[in-house]
Amino acid sequence: MQNNLLVFFLSLASLINFSSYSQELVLGEERVEPGIIIIFEGAVKDIVSPENNNLNESLTDIHIEARVNWDTTNIPEGTPKSGFIPYLKINALIVNEETGIKTFVDLLPHINLIDNFHYARNISLPGQTDELYSIEFNIIPPNEYDLALHKDWIENYSNSLFKEVKFIYKNVDFEEIANASRR
Repeated sequence: MQNNLLVFFLSLASLINFSSYSQELVLGEERVEPGIIIIFEGAVKDIVSPENNNLNESLTDIHIEARVNWDTTNIPEGTPKSGFIPYLKINALIVNEETGIKTFVDLLPHINLIDNFHYARNISLPGQTDELYSIEFNIIPPNEYDLALHKDWIENYSNSLFKEVKFIYKNVDFEEIANASRR
């Protein structure tokens, strides 16, 4: 009986720890042709290496993310379903809706055990965590020097992976995510 109770509480503790670790605020989900799904999130701040290229966790409010993968349906032939889309340039402009103060950040390729490959960055919000923000994400496809396109791709789709896109989200409240912890 005591062993069963101990196993129950240890399992419960690990679930509670896991749920706080995987807590994310989904800002939006978008589709870009030819079949690319982009999920924008505010996630709990984290320790990211190398430290000289990432904001220290103690100086961070949130971890801003863009998960960019092929869809599972209606995708180009030969495309791996849910496969990561590399070589993109993604940036975010975060604006405090009260004060107008802005933060601009380039999202870089990251990998972890929850989302696998994604684009992200630790950031300090341009204001207090209980204020509202608007976020503009710009996604720029790889240029001709970063990604070579075969004739069959160009004939079926275009001379680019996709056209540059922009997505804007307003009245975003990061307070819960900013106050959460992975540890």
